[in-house]
Amino acid sequence: MVAPKDKRLAALGALFLACFFFASPCFAQEGGLPIPSGGIETATPGQVATALEILAVLTVLTLAPAIVVLTTGFTRVVVVLSFLRRALATQQLPPNTVIIGLSLFLTFAVMSPTYNEVWKKGVRPYLNRQIDQKTAVHRSLVPIRRFMFKHTREKDLRLFISLDEDLRGRTDLKRADIATLTLIPAFVLSEIRLAFWMGFLLYLPFLVIDMVVASVLMSMGMLMLPPMMVSVPFKLLLFVLVDGWYLVVGELLRGFA
Repeated sequence: MVAPKDKRLAALGALFLACFFFASPCFAQEGGLPIPSGGIETATPGQVATALEILAVLTVLTLAPAIVVLTTGFTRVVVVLSFLRRALATQQLPPNTVIIGLSLFLTFAVMSPTYNEVWKKGVRPYLNRQIDQKTAVHRSLVPIRRFMFKHTREKDLRLFISLDEDLRGRTDLKRADIATLTLIPAFVLSEIRLAFWMGFLLYLPFLVIDMVVASVLMSMGMLMLPPMMVSVPFKLLLFVLVDGWYLVVGELLRGFA
């Protein structure tokens, strides 16, 4: 029986290793990447190709954090929390560090089952030398793709499929036929659309408070008093009384269930 703490650590390790696997398909060659020796003048064509391959892999690895972020629920979480802060009109409270940090930990909580599966089926067998790199990459992508397919709207997916000449117009498409590079932008587009819809719903009650406060101040002839100065305390009071952070975070987590 594995302790919950060990499972969380394993999932965290799987997250970083999956980042490595996912962002470096060039590493999926069976012998690894040998380091070329010698100068440019004396290098063989094979050594030059290997050097260029290493350069390409290192370039992709610099983008790996962004790639991993876009294949998780981080986009939805951070956009919704940013909308919430703007709706409350609290300027930089909570600060960006808190918003991003909370979004990361919520993302980790959401993605733990997925990356636990990545660790068990792809990363751990590869580290134990039970499978090769190509097999490890394929197995690691399976649960990640399943998560993205689950939260991708078919309309958005069809938009990016239409850009692929080989898949365009086909009615018998299976998930295995859709490339990961086609799935990722469709998934991100679906997440942004849903995040903006949730942000709009968050704005509504606070917009009503702004309108009521502005109307009351105008009726009292207090035109020189900024409505924002009066409405912010009422917004905070309402948000605290309904336990707003619990409701928002709970709804975000249930959205990924």
